[in-house]
Amino acid sequence: MTVLAADREIERLMALHPKGFDLSLDRVSRLLDRLGNPQDKLPPAIHIAGTNGKGSAAAFSRALLEAEGYRVHVHTSPHLVNWHERYRLGAKGGGRLVGDDVLADAIRRVADANGGETITVFEILTAVGFLLFAEHPADAAIIEVGLGGRFDATNVIKEPAVSLIMPVSLDHEAYLGDRVELIAAEKAGIVKRGCPVVIGAQETEAAQQVLIDTAERLGCPVAVYGQDFLAYEENGRMIYQDETGLLDISPPRLAGRHQLANAAAAIAAVRAAGFEIGQRAADHAMTHVEWPGRMQKLPQGKLAELAPKGAEIWIDGGHNPGAGVVVAEALAEREEKFARPLFLIAGMISTKDQTGYFRAFEGMARHVYTVPVHMSDAGVPNAELAVRAAQAGLSAEPISSVANALMLLRDSWDEEETPPRILIGGSLYLVGEVLAENGTPPV
Repeated sequence: MTVLAADREIERLMALHPKGFDLSLDRVSRLLDRLGNPQDKLPPAIHIAGTNGKGSAAAFSRALLEAEGYRVHVHTSPHLVNWHERYRLGAKGGGRLVGDDVLADAIRRVADANGGETITVFEILTAVGFLLFAEHPADAAIIEVGLGGRFDATNVIKEPAVSLIMPVSLDHEAYLGDRVELIAAEKAGIVKRGCPVVIGAQETEAAQQVLIDTAERLGCPVAVYGQDFLAYEENGRMIYQDETGLLDISPPRLAGRHQLANAAAAIAAVRAAGFEIGQRAADHAMTHVEWPGRMQKLPQGKLAELAPKGAEIWIDGGHNPGAGVVVAEALAEREEKFARPLFLIAGMISTKDQTGYFRAFEGMARHVYTVPVHMSDAGVPNAELAVRAAQAGLSAEPISSVANALMLLRDSWDEEETPPRILIGGSLYLVGEVLAENGTPPV
């Protein structure tokens, strides 16, 4: 495999600086100041926080804006296969992932500006995003929060065009707190005085009230899902409604009923940011939106060929109980239409509530194969993960790899039975491994 120039630069940074998160704005602010504060030179920014749905909201926002002909920068994290996925540079006709030479050069310049001072790699890579986006013209920038909100490295944007906060639930408790109200307060840290705020569909009233109170205290125009805008399905169509009227458009191509609410939040946010989105563009966006690794049907490839003949394979990087619920609901919707037995191939990391994730599939999954996660030092041993799945009421066994799990299922499958539906998930790291091994990385 060819070693990319940007990968070499990032490996060098990894050796010099600590891994993980150290939530603070001081280091990244100092670095950005040395770079001429590129975060202040961005096009109108849509800043997105939340526990679940951030990535979908970013994907919908990009699709909506590009359908209207706007050039859109997108910064998301983490990546699945290549670091380049974190930076999409806007262009007429649709943005493109940053080129290797361009990314490597930006990383070198940011690292040089840092001068070897203590900083996290995520902070350097966030500064890289701001530098790239300031140096390449575009009409909008979509910036996804990495962790939390208040002290996330992206939260140096002084006046976002809109702050969008997606569903808030328990996750990263060690960093953000062990009550949903505390986590909501951290996410609400991206709200800036007087700047528009859009609040997506919240799982609890407690979280929603914290977000509303923050926006009102800071004098922000605020739009709340279920109060100021909403979406529902009617006769196979998606109906979006806000104070300006209705949009009758195609349903989102991303799987799961929860994507209606995610799409609605993106429409509301893009409009709140000052962009006109018409019926035709909205319809086009819903049918062309792409978000790899989230309820994505696995295309043909090296791994897919190992499954039982006729099997339907899905991959999803959701890794907490809230994500487990929405994935299970999305699969249950398909079960109503196509009766297939469900099998899970799961790998997770130690910072996640593994039993809580598996509990969402109780009564649905026939069996779980647990596998190691090689791309993270925090991967849970597959034997231990099988115990967690069993604690959630699932039949489970540890297997050495996704490939071996697929082959075991294939070799034991009764061809007289309806081909299975297979979900590979529990970790974005695992999904990245699968896409790389399958030969189908995001583009």
